[in-house]
Amino acid sequence: MNKILLTGFDPFGGETINPAWEVVSDVHRRKAFSELQVEARQIPTVFTTSIEVLRQAILEVQPEVVICVGQAGGRSDIALERVAINLNDARIPDNEGNQPMDEPIFEQGPAAYWSSLPIKTITAQLRKAGIPASVSHTAGTFVCNHLFYGLQHMIATEFPGIRGGFIHIPYLPIQTAQKPQLPSMSLETMVEAIEIAVIASVQHDRDIVASEGQLH
Repeated sequence: MNKILLTGFDPFGGETINPAWEVVSDVHRRKAFSELQVEARQIPTVFTTSIEVLRQAILEVQPEVVICVGQAGGRSDIALERVAINLNDARIPDNEGNQPMDEPIFEQGPAAYWSSLPIKTITAQLRKAGIPASVSHTAGTFVCNHLFYGLQHMIATEFPGIRGGFIHIPYLPIQTAQKPQLPSMSLETMVEAIEIAVIASVQHDRDIVASEGQLH
């Protein structure tokens, strides 16, 4: 049985809820996969500690695929992250008050890592299901990118048999009740999106060739 590890962060930046954790925990509870074992773990929105918690989860679950999910307030679609960069540059403090700036995540690490998920395949399948989706070329420089880079670094140095990557999702509607100018997406739609991503990641170890580049 294929084992899948999903992660979602705890709330941060003044929010009382994080859609990433709500979505991945819901996917876990629904147990919609008859031939897959899906485990969900909450990750603290804290530099360094987040990677340590992820490492322990990987050791515990022993997954074939790891999909980390994060909140991207202001984005309107499901964003499949393509690249993680070796940089911490926090605009706001994390949940323990850390605010690193212009620092590498790993001193001896490469400048960047590519996702090893079939991100273009997932994007195409999400669109086919009527869910807005895109390939993103920046995961930011906060804890989301930090964890994404940490995951890919662990895959490169410790867990070569794992494939993994990062997906950003929009706010939930409840988060935009007082800020209606910002886009949101329903919990049900985002749960469906992650379920599609899980299945595609298991079924496709190679990605499709498709144009998902950006001019700016």
